[in-house]
Amino acid sequence: MLFRQLFDPETSTYTYLIADPATKFAVLVDPVLEQVERDRRLLNELGLTLKFCLETHIHADHITGTAKLRELTGCQGIVPENAQVACADRLIKDKEVLEVGSVRIEAIATPGHTDSHMAYLVNSTHLLTGDALLIRGCGRTDFQSGNAEAMYDSITQRLFALPDETLVYPGHDYRGHTVSTIGEEKLWNPRLAGRDRNEFVQLMANLNLPDPKKIMEAVPANQRCGSVAA
Repeated sequence: MLFRQLFDPETSTYTYLIADPATKFAVLVDPVLEQVERDRRLLNELGLTLKFCLETHIHADHITGTAKLRELTGCQGIVPENAQVACADRLIKDKEVLEVGSVRIEAIATPGHTDSHMAYLVNSTHLLTGDALLIRGCGRTDFQSGNAEAMYDSITQRLFALPDETLVYPGHDYRGHTVSTIGEEKLWNPRLAGRDRNEFVQLMANLNLPDPKKIMEAVPANQRCGSVAA
């Protein structure tokens, strides 16, 4: 498996490039509009054919690059089922497996940050957690159909049920971390370690964070798969 972690410094967003070396078929997870040329150049350099753009959720902090990449490459856009999106080529359901050559990407429903959030387990080793579980943190639950109770259950019942050695690759990082493991996060994640469900809900209710800078433009654009004009 070819696996690359790519970073957008403006929004601290990670995009993941996953490909099968034999077929040269590739997937981009959570592409960012401003980084489309970077991503396309890398695909060309590696001789890859982009088959899918795969979203973990409808983002509020950046505009997805899916529409532009679909226009440039003919790839399909895939979003989680129940997301409020009319433009997707496909919807992906909990436990559904997306196969890209020999690469298997299993969808894991992880509502909480949004009500239709998905994590993706790649070849049973690499877990793309989107905005659910972050490295020593977790996504917000205070807007856009967020729900702290659902977030706690998603992380503790679905993600923490995976083997401790599973690699954790988040959708964002704001402190320079790139990868963790399920075992590490069980022990050292300050939002979750040693907290029961009620304590977690109370913590999340009192974060008092400002809205993402791009929320007013990003959410409606992402409901159009990244098309900036309706």
